Amino acid sequence: MKIVHYPHPSLRHPGRPLTAIDKKVRLLVGEMLDLMYEAKGLGLAAPQVCLPYQLLVMNASADPDQRDQEGIYINPVILERHGSVEGEEGCLSFPGLYGKVRRAKTVTVRAYDLQGRSFDVTATELKGRVLQHEIDHLQGDLFIDKMGSVAKLSARGAIQEFERDYQKAQEHGDIPPDKEIEQLLVALEAGA
Repeated sequence: MKIVHYPHPSLRHPGRPLTAIDKKVRLLVGEMLDLMYEAKGLGLAAPQVCLPYQLLVMNASADPDQRDQEGIYINPVILERHGSVEGEEGCLSFPGLYGKVRRAKTVTVRAYDLQGRSFDVTATELKGRVLQHEIDHLQGDLFIDKMGSVAKLSARGAIQEFERDYQKAQEHGDIPPDKEIEQLLVALEAGA
């Protein structure tokens, strides 16, 4: 398992809801948490590791010693949004790129935990921003889509560089062709 970078097709492929929480899902969650901490991230969504599922992990403290701050969200849905606040965001699929994004100040999210229990959480500040960012990933939406026009303009060169690097990696055979990746995602969905 590894974090894919833009413009990998998995990042635009909406995840499908998980219908079972089994040993495989628990192992995926463990691997995703390890990868998130290794990358010094605050959150990681399944599409970022080429998995077409409605699954995300997060820890707004980014501290692996604060496991009590971890959140595992299966099939999350935003129920309510309140207020509006602009803040800087980055993304593990866009290393080194940051930009201002407007988000709801407070969100209420309903999801399932690893025991299959439904829960609601209301989050503000950084935790609320991370939840919104990661839930966007599950729909195939990226933070660059939500940047203001000035931020988009200043990020354009970096985004083009990600696209060039991705194309070079495909030309060298390091990344399969997009068509093969899409077929893999569809096969994973069918097996979930």
